[in-house]
Amino acid sequence: MIKEFRDFIAKGNVMDMAVGIIIGAAFTAIVTSLVADLINPIIGLVTGGMDFSNLFVNFGEGEFSSLAAARDAGAPVFAYGAFLTAVINFLIIAFVVFLLVKMVNRVKDAAIRKEAAAAAAPSGPSQLDVLIEIRDALQK
Repeated sequence: MIKEFRDFIAKGNVMDMAVGIIIGAAFTAIVTSLVADLINPIIGLVTGGMDFSNLFVNFGEGEFSSLAAARDAGAPVFAYGAFLTAVINFLIIAFVVFLLVKMVNRVKDAAIRKEAAAAAAPSGPSQLDVLIEIRDALQK
């Protein structure tokens, strides 16, 4: 059973998946920083400095100056701003991943075309050429 488990782990698909998860986690940190530190401030400038993440509707009693204060007080809130921020972050992350996949596919296609061109180039005389040479040699 240990040998079977070792064979399973050693398969390319499992190792590729593990590498993908590790790279994905690191990439998530980069994209999260891109969104939080670069994109959201630009969106804030366009919307007049509005911070979507602090928009909420209080269903309980009392007045709260921020979503964090309302949540700390245990008030029932409808935090639509946090949802809007999550949707914007998702769209930005999805677009960045789309661009990354598009770039990787372009590099793959170029490598495949290069291999196809190398394979299409004749590496020597064909079988027909060799047979013609043998026939011509026998006729002499």
